[in-house]
Amino acid sequence: MTEGERKLYQPVHPETLAKLDPEFASFWTAHHAHVIPLEQQSWNPACRNVHVIGASEPPKVGKIEDVQLDNFDVRVFTPEGDAPERGWPVFVYFHGGGWTLGTIATGNAFAANACKRANCVVVSVNYRLAPENPYPAAVEDSVEALHWVYKHGKSRLNADVAKIAVGGSSSGGNLAAVLALEAAQAEPPIPLVLQLLIVPVIDNTASPSGVPFGSWAENKNTVQLTPARMLWFRDQYLPNQADRAAWRSSPIFAPDEVFSRLPKACVMVMELDILRDEGVVYAEKMKRAGVEVEVKLYKAAPHPIISLDASCKSANVQSQMPSRHWRRLSAQCRRCYPPVMQCMVRKVSC
Repeated sequence: MTEGERKLYQPVHPETLAKLDPEFASFWTAHHAHVIPLEQQSWNPACRNVHVIGASEPPKVGKIEDVQLDNFDVRVFTPEGDAPERGWPVFVYFHGGGWTLGTIATGNAFAANACKRANCVVVSVNYRLAPENPYPAAVEDSVEALHWVYKHGKSRLNADVAKIAVGGSSSGGNLAAVLALEAAQAEPPIPLVLQLLIVPVIDNTASPSGVPFGSWAENKNTVQLTPARMLWFRDQYLPNQADRAAWRSSPIFAPDEVFSRLPKACVMVMELDILRDEGVVYAEKMKRAGVEVEVKLYKAAPHPIISLDASCKSANVQSQMPSRHWRRLSAQCRRCYPPVMQCMVRKVSC
């Protein structure tokens, strides 16, 4: 069989192609359409080491350091220059990958960009992964990472622990949402300034039927995060079905009274993602509890597009994040922000 006759295992479905960002469609066809879907392969942890095609090179920051905690490590990105008087703001970040995929390097580009653009320390958490370490291992690691930052941030990172934000993408967005709920219920509570939830998994009881989230059925023919793949991830992370409705795996089910104590949130969802509606519903629940929430919908975009910022213009999530959210982290003055944001949009240095 010649190169041009390779079997298509994951072609873009015609229904999706009509709505999909053309840049992404071309990229997907060139790099992923001929790959056997993960859920149809025998499990091999070596697949975690595959390089993410389409991601940009991380920008230069002041320092990158790996720190070992109990069962996992974190990668700390520190900005260039001198810290503010009270120390650097901190962003605790969780990579995506269905709680199953990813390595310490997976979030490098996003973490380095956040460090540089928001002028904050970024702590990227290399939480334990399923199926070797199913739920609640990732949650336990997330909680430990936050407590480590809060307790040792000033002495170890020269951080301002009064300005801690949490965030993540996909399964990482799930962990960030859970962590914000955990922080609100800690004794004493750990104050957070922001939660950045990018295409988050919010309800691990969701069904391909589209009940209660219509986007599961509407986007059943989407690319990459299909219903079959999401259910495969769920099986790896949550083999015990009783755990799927627990709020530490499905934050939508957290006690109502906790929601009013959550920090401000920015929730980013993709139009062609099966997870779109659960992110929107979660945002609405926070709003009803009095939390300031911004929902940003990316038209014509599928679930994985943010990892392709070198290949798709619409993938540059950080450039489109409302500047006031970065201001909550950054020590820079407000008048600096329009040029900083323009730099991010154009992907050039300030």
